Amino acid sequence: MKIAIGIDVGISTTKIVGIRDGKVVRPLRIKATDPVTSLYGAFGKYLYDNKIELDDIEKVMITGVGAAYIDKPVYGLSTEKADEFLADGLGARYEAQRDRMIVVSMGTGTSLVLCDGDDIHHIGGIGIGGGTLNGLSRLLLNTDDIQQISDLAMKGDIGSINLQIGDISSKPLPGLPMNATASLFANAQGTASREDIALGLICLVLQSIGSATILSSLNSGIKDFVMIGNLTLLPQCKVLFPMMERLYDVRFIIPKYSEFCTAIGAALQSGVKL
Repeated sequence: MKIAIGIDVGISTTKIVGIRDGKVVRPLRIKATDPVTSLYGAFGKYLYDNKIELDDIEKVMITGVGAAYIDKPVYGLSTEKADEFLADGLGARYEAQRDRMIVVSMGTGTSLVLCDGDDIHHIGGIGIGGGTLNGLSRLLLNTDDIQQISDLAMKGDIGSINLQIGDISSKPLPGLPMNATASLFANAQGTASREDIALGLICLVLQSIGSATILSSLNSGIKDFVMIGNLTLLPQCKVLFPMMERLYDVRFIIPKYSEFCTAIGAALQSGVKL
């Protein structure tokens, strides 16, 4: 059976995935200095690693901010541009196996896409995401290496950075446990360790995204939030989002191929029988 290729082209990072026989074929991510180099490098390596011939490919679908730089067929193959927000929704629905949800695409910033059956549309977003974490880390930690930031955060104490309910009240407030955040970074001192700062920055970004997502769902009855994008790979997601789930009675779902969902959704727009 023919394969449909979906490519999510960033400025310096490209994610590529194929779908054949209804299954995802080993996704791949490649970094390069520009989107065109990134795309062609990713495509060539993907074909080589998965032993895919050009004749096996029915259609190539591209999306992402870097897609604007691609204005001709990729390797002479039928190539079309996919709607990015629709790709977010289709990819998340495919991976999470849910029809009603809000898709939270955590990239440089964060976009929110409402999925209600076949009604998939962008409902907003916030300018907080991986770019925020990188920029603040450059200022406060002198690094934007996400692995280093995450490793530092694993040794941090959030109580040294955030003001918690227990810091301002002798007993829990209605619906708020003692360890709930009262104010992000309000406890930070000039002597804070790099580990504490790293954890504080990650919590700032993830909690802001989580709170914005919950607020976006008010009056919709939706309680399922599917998280996609690179930030889902942070190990702190497995701690912070379950805490917010218990607090607000919602579900934050991180599917298997969370960082590749947009590329998967692009492939699903191909029209190829998959």
